[in-house]
Amino acid sequence: MTYTSSDKDNHKELTQKTVYSILFAISFGHLLNDLLQAVIPAAYPILKDKYALTFTQVGLITFSYQMAASILQPFVGFYTDKHPKPYSQLVGMCFTASGIILLSYASSFPVILVSVILVGIGSSIFHPEASRVSYLASGGKRGLAQSIFQIGGNTGTAIGPLLVAWIVVPNGQQHIIWFVAAAMLAIIVLSYIARWYQNHLNLAAKKKIVLENLPNLSQTRVVISVIILLVLIFSKYFYIVSISSYFTFYLIEKFSLSVADAQFHLFLFLLSVAAGTLLGGPLGDKFGRKYVIWFSVLGAAPFTLILPYADLFWTTVLSIIIGTIMSSAFPAILVYAQELLPKKLGMVSGLFYGFAFGMGGLGSALLGNLADHTGIEYVYHICAYLPLIGIIAYFLPNLKKSV
Repeated sequence: MTYTSSDKDNHKELTQKTVYSILFAISFGHLLNDLLQAVIPAAYPILKDKYALTFTQVGLITFSYQMAASILQPFVGFYTDKHPKPYSQLVGMCFTASGIILLSYASSFPVILVSVILVGIGSSIFHPEASRVSYLASGGKRGLAQSIFQIGGNTGTAIGPLLVAWIVVPNGQQHIIWFVAAAMLAIIVLSYIARWYQNHLNLAAKKKIVLENLPNLSQTRVVISVIILLVLIFSKYFYIVSISSYFTFYLIEKFSLSVADAQFHLFLFLLSVAAGTLLGGPLGDKFGRKYVIWFSVLGAAPFTLILPYADLFWTTVLSIIIGTIMSSAFPAILVYAQELLPKKLGMVSGLFYGFAFGMGGLGSALLGNLADHTGIEYVYHICAYLPLIGIIAYFLPNLKKSV
């Protein structure tokens, strides 16, 4: 693509400056959004005991939430590619807050399902546009920007179980209502981001700049690459959900830990996920996203294979290593997909976030049913082989590294 000198100046103004204030703001918004989502699995032990739920029902709760988040996201992204909606994230946060309020007063399994579906809808509205904001504010440092964005979400996911352990476990289900304060804070932060996003859109429309080149790949190669990335997402999120949804039950059953102690071990795993996410994007910028993707999925396999045989100390150590390695994949995968289809940022972001949530939900439902029939420990023997699927990353084309 050839630019005039005027176009190049405008392009530089729009794309070369990394807007760190927006990146950290959207990361904080992501932290609050995912903290609210994390309330759902963190509350499972309380809900399971209070309503005598089976593991299958626990899995169905996750499935309902994740599918609500999954199915809508590509459609939200496809629509906002054509009609950007800077303030849509505020609407999403209102859905999430409504779900949290309903969950705090839910008195039956069906009402619990409705409440988590509302949270899922909020997530489906939040992620495509939030990911686009991160991309637009990156100034070309796309891996770094995606990692900053993701670290917020993963930190929120890690903090959620601790707050539930401190606030909800000692006091009961209705104290989930306190998490609405996080939704109110998120609305304030997202309002600031929406104003910047609107101004950016106005500037881009005024100057009428085309911001992206297409990769030098055939459409067939692009489609095959997207399919490979989605298979890797399947591998990663099926394993991750075995930890996020059932690790506390595994630790309680195998090592006789209390709920609060098990939640702390889950927090350590989720913190390692946040650390790995922070590393994945910049490493992809520096060394190439393909190699980070390959290592981050396949490289976890030796540790996942050992984990079911470890004592409590080594279970904790191995879970931290696994979380760090596997979580470095998603920023690299998402930015790689965005570079494959740079004119469809919202759809790509919605597709990959949606597919990730969908695989997490499906995995939780299937693994919950498996746990009911075979025991929770057997789940980790089966899931240990999932990272071996990472070998297919070898077939991804090498894209030019971002500058």
